[in-house]
Amino acid sequence: MAGVTNAPFRTLCRRAAAAGLPAGSPAAATDAPVGLFVSEMVTSRALVERTPESMRIISVDPAEAAVTESGHVRSVQLYGVDPATVRAAVELLVSEDRCDHIDLNFGCPVPKVTRNGGGAALPWKQDLFTAIVSGAVAAARPYDVPVTVKMRMGIDPDHLTYRDAGLRVQDAGVAAVALHGRTAAQHYSGTAHWDAIAALKEAVTEIPVLGNGDIWSAEDAMRLVEQTGCDGIVVGRGCQGRPWLFTDLVAAFHSSGERARPGLRAVTEAIRAHAVLMIEHMGQESRALREMRKHMSWYLKGYEVGGQVRRDLGLVDTLAELDERLAALDLDQGYPGEGAEGPRGRAGTPKVPVLPEGWLDSRGIDARLGAKLHQAELSISGG
Repeated sequence: MAGVTNAPFRTLCRRAAAAGLPAGSPAAATDAPVGLFVSEMVTSRALVERTPESMRIISVDPAEAAVTESGHVRSVQLYGVDPATVRAAVELLVSEDRCDHIDLNFGCPVPKVTRNGGGAALPWKQDLFTAIVSGAVAAARPYDVPVTVKMRMGIDPDHLTYRDAGLRVQDAGVAAVALHGRTAAQHYSGTAHWDAIAALKEAVTEIPVLGNGDIWSAEDAMRLVEQTGCDGIVVGRGCQGRPWLFTDLVAAFHSSGERARPGLRAVTEAIRAHAVLMIEHMGQESRALREMRKHMSWYLKGYEVGGQVRRDLGLVDTLAELDERLAALDLDQGYPGEGAEGPRGRAGTPKVPVLPEGWLDSRGIDARLGAKLHQAELSISGG
């Protein structure tokens, strides 16, 4: 998730996941990796050009480097619309030993991505989709780096792509495919269609199928697996402000009923730890604290702190200011129950997907669209 799953937050989530291992379990005894914690999406064109922001996105901080040495996986999520550029980006990542796993993003529904034919729009173009995935797998294979794919159901109910796309990535040799049970048109609104995940699992039989969408708790994850038969789960918005969701998930998948239920003191300690890691990662206190602002409402969801306090915490500029405002809270407040759980952020409403002109006219790419796609990645900001 852009602006969220950077190295500091991944470190917090990885620590939380390890805390969910039952005492005495083989994984706990060996410090084996627990799950994959994937980077923010980086654009292939920017990565090939080695822009400072793209290199920041794929970097690991000292805390990540330490756990990587003990066998944890460096996962990079890559976006692109041009097969040659995506392949070049993969070659950079694997030949320079910058990652251990690559995830190709075909699930992003935001207009700045789909208007260029990327993200959730791209699987509609069958040959282009196949070329991108096959090229990435071929580039990564000599280095034994697995490639996975994340996608949505399709563009809208009349333009579903997930079954065909799932079979194509299976044939291309990806290690696993993840499906978010929404279309691009749904954006993040409504309810995820877990039945689509079940249908994909039934169709794709040679590689693991992972389910994504509306996983707000460990219980949601277990229901998803039970209802769909999927091989694992992918979490996005559910962990915003709740790194301890991974504690619960790991415990549940190890048949433990233990759940993390932090009081406000523990939450403030997590906020401060997050801020310190952000400062170390970015090297600038003011920038790090500005980046922390959006996390405040997620962390404090359900806790009684007052609207003005929330707004003030969303304006902090220094670590000292953050400490002062956190210390003023009622730190003896316990876990608020369901108020701290459930959806994070704004779900929004369904949207008409923004697509290149003529995108839905056919499943193929003509010369005009091919030329447009070749230049499209230049217009994607960030990584």
